[in-house]
Amino acid sequence: MRIFFFYFLVLLTGSLLAQNQDTTVSTERSLSELVASKNLYHLVGDIKLYGNKKTRDFIIFREIPFKKGERIADSELDKLLELARQQIMNTLLFVDVNVYVAAKKGNVLIINVDLKERWYFFPTPYFRLVDRNFNQWWVDQKRSLDRVNYGIKFIQNNTTGRNDNLNIWLINGYTQQFTIRYDIPFIDKKLTKGFNIGFIRATQKELNYGTADNKQLFNRQESVARKFTKVDFTYSYRPDVRNRHYFKVSYNDEQLSDTILQLNPNYFPGNTTRFRYIDFNYQYKYYNVDYIPYPSKGFQLEANLYKRGLTKESNLWQTSVRAIYAHPLSKNSFLHLEGIGIVKLPRNDVFFNQRLLGYGLNQMRGLEYNVIDGIAGGIFKTTLHKQVFGFILRNPFPSKTHDKIPIRFFLKAYGDLGYGHHINPVASNTLNNTLLRTWGLGLDIVSIYDFLFKIEYSFNQLGRNGLYLQTRREF
Repeated sequence: MRIFFFYFLVLLTGSLLAQNQDTTVSTERSLSELVASKNLYHLVGDIKLYGNKKTRDFIIFREIPFKKGERIADSELDKLLELARQQIMNTLLFVDVNVYVAAKKGNVLIINVDLKERWYFFPTPYFRLVDRNFNQWWVDQKRSLDRVNYGIKFIQNNTTGRNDNLNIWLINGYTQQFTIRYDIPFIDKKLTKGFNIGFIRATQKELNYGTADNKQLFNRQESVARKFTKVDFTYSYRPDVRNRHYFKVSYNDEQLSDTILQLNPNYFPGNTTRFRYIDFNYQYKYYNVDYIPYPSKGFQLEANLYKRGLTKESNLWQTSVRAIYAHPLSKNSFLHLEGIGIVKLPRNDVFFNQRLLGYGLNQMRGLEYNVIDGIAGGIFKTTLHKQVFGFILRNPFPSKTHDKIPIRFFLKAYGDLGYGHHINPVASNTLNNTLLRTWGLGLDIVSIYDFLFKIEYSFNQLGRNGLYLQTRREF
């Protein structure tokens, strides 16, 4: 099977490179015309917006890389129009954006921006697996409906037309949770400063109290195993389109049942059933890609510096970096590279501090059933994508904004490397302190509303292989 995989990878790579070499750009303009065009400038006479019934004009104008009255070189015009389209799409407020020159009088341009807004109000039923991925729930947890959260979410995106969001969640099932959160990205005239404030109250009857054999250990009881309360405030600063800074402070109060402490006395710092702490987090994000939910061109970065606690007992420092680079190989294919790094200090065996790989976005394809605890680790992912086909689904119901639903299919081949360091690992956790290797083939299905569904067949160094399903975003 490995021979088949690498043979397929070689064929796919050769096909992509061949297409890349065949895509040459021809021009009928003479050299003199080309030189003249490079010296030609256009004047932006006006920028007209159409279709933004809810979104304020200034939210859109902020994303456009040119202004009314600005001069644009003829050689840069098409690039700037495409950049404007990409940056408006990356606000995640619209399902479709078209930026084009509507009229030209001499060297004066009239530029139109046609927009189709998303639906912003979603009083939707909530149904979600609590496990790290679908395969863990389907196989390890035997498709247990006890491991499901259900309820209702009231989501009002773009509440006042300023790309602000109000979320109220009423969740039952595995976790009983109430959440209310409000986020507004811009509160000043310069459109650079904003804030986010939230409150969470939750209880659950089952808890992951440890790991063994590279898997999570759970304990379920009739009474509440964990109570959790959190209040947080985030100040955001966005000096331009690509750079974003977030400064967050939160108060947390967590309580465990006596049973959990008996199973793992080292769950919390200080061997206690209650842990109250304040934490601080600085996050930096950089976006320079064509489409944030599924980038096929460009670079994006996320870096975090986290500090927990004000006492020696609760102290934890953590730094993490996640970067993605996507490079087009041809019109319908691209190379996707992703790197993740995490370091925690001080070095100790407190279980609450040990989650490392296998959680959230820090997962390796092919090790979905496994977790790796530790204080430092990293993942490097390489993926070749090729769009094999796509089509436009016509909405059978009348809709001005959702009349067309594009669906694209990407074939991919991938390989991952990872490493998780632990100073005193459990003997049965054999994936600690060793190089991790996985590889496989897959199909990605991409559509509107950031929809991404992944079908992957993966192999790992343990000699295991299987089919895995994912629905999370790339970034």
